[in-house]
Amino acid sequence: MDVVKYLQRAGYTTVQKSFYAKIAEWESWYIGNVRKFHRYRIYNGKSYVSCRRLGMGMAKKLSEDIADLLLNEKVQITIQDSSTHEFVTQVLNDNNFWVMGNDYQERKAYTGTVAYIPYLDAVRVSENGEIVDGGTVRINYVSAEDIYPLSWSNGYISECAFVFYKTVETKLYAQIQIHKLQNDQYVIENHVVECTNGAGREVPSEKWKDLKDFSGLSEWVETGASERQFVVDRLNIVNNYSKDNPMGIAIFANSIDILQGLDTIYDSYINEFVLGKKRIFVAPELLYTDPLGNPAFDPNDVTFYQLPEDTLKDGGKPITEIDMNLRADAHEKGINDNLNFLSVKCGFGQNHYRFDNGSVQTATQIISENSDMFRALKKHEIVLQSVLEELIRIIARLGQKMNIPTDPDSKMVIDFDDSIIEDKQAERSTDRTDMSMGILRHEEYRAKWYGETLEEARKNLPEQNQVIE
Repeated sequence: MDVVKYLQRAGYTTVQKSFYAKIAEWESWYIGNVRKFHRYRIYNGKSYVSCRRLGMGMAKKLSEDIADLLLNEKVQITIQDSSTHEFVTQVLNDNNFWVMGNDYQERKAYTGTVAYIPYLDAVRVSENGEIVDGGTVRINYVSAEDIYPLSWSNGYISECAFVFYKTVETKLYAQIQIHKLQNDQYVIENHVVECTNGAGREVPSEKWKDLKDFSGLSEWVETGASERQFVVDRLNIVNNYSKDNPMGIAIFANSIDILQGLDTIYDSYINEFVLGKKRIFVAPELLYTDPLGNPAFDPNDVTFYQLPEDTLKDGGKPITEIDMNLRADAHEKGINDNLNFLSVKCGFGQNHYRFDNGSVQTATQIISENSDMFRALKKHEIVLQSVLEELIRIIARLGQKMNIPTDPDSKMVIDFDDSIIEDKQAERSTDRTDMSMGILRHEEYRAKWYGETLEEARKNLPEQNQVIE
């Protein structure tokens, strides 16, 4: 379905269609099957031969690594208001956020953008679109190919359309969900379009009840809030493909040439062993069988190759050995040089990856020595922290609609796990020294190392260390 054209017909302006082709290209590198590169044809002097270029899958590896660094199981979220903390934690766990969150950090790395859309499931909505009561907070996860910004300013997307594809009774449908501002409040508008065979036919809302997956869908929902009910997450990299485009770009978007070089060298490296396989050419006269029926050469041994008849009459040798020299060392150097280029270009610094013994190894030393990677990760965390904070506040607001005493404005602390980047023990020891010297206060130390707010840290200090205001 051409979503861009659909939105334009509905009077909305969105990102250029060509940018979604770019997202598809990045995804093909992530999958490791790029059209006209991994599948290609070569002319052998007589005809074209179809070939498949082997690849190292480094786009996938890059995406995995940045996702594991940004959002893992050691990230701690602490909300000062205990009721809000308990409710938000339960919602995140119920929606498998720590698994799906890491999954979508990886998707963010190869598509550039993802979105999280909390909503109330099993709610009753009045005829004018107001929520009467709600049941459960759910989270929809969306990646870049299904995100269509409608209005934005300074990179902040204020209105957006999201697409969810579902198959009902062998027919493919697209649910187009539009979040827009109306009278300074957000409303959510839903459309269902049949996509089978590119139909593009909109299904009237009165017929949704006949479609299993859309039977409880509301055509119009008023959120009653001036804040958006979706969060857009992207890598903190400038989009140099499209001016004023609020969407992000893949972590390897500006390293496609290096990925091509890596796969070209790796394919040649493997072919070096295939083409350099030892072979022995034998004249047919030597492939005899003795009187007992035993062959002179094992017929199942592929090392031997029978030469044409009369080879010996034409002055040929009875046995010719072909043992080509392998250029493995030269190939390994070429792969390692390109891995280093890729690592630097994608923010991991030098020597993060190394090709050794036929596989890619990742550096295991404390990455604080690598200032490039430290700065790049902290740069991405700036965006991710604001994303997590907004997601938590949306969940807290939805909790209020369920009559749960939550506080969307409660202070919170998000502690990203930097133990693989910084020497935590050395830093903690330094902080203890500063605390004993009076440079660092006890509650500041506790807030930093126990993931608490300053107010919580003051309350949790041992009695002899209580701070008197």
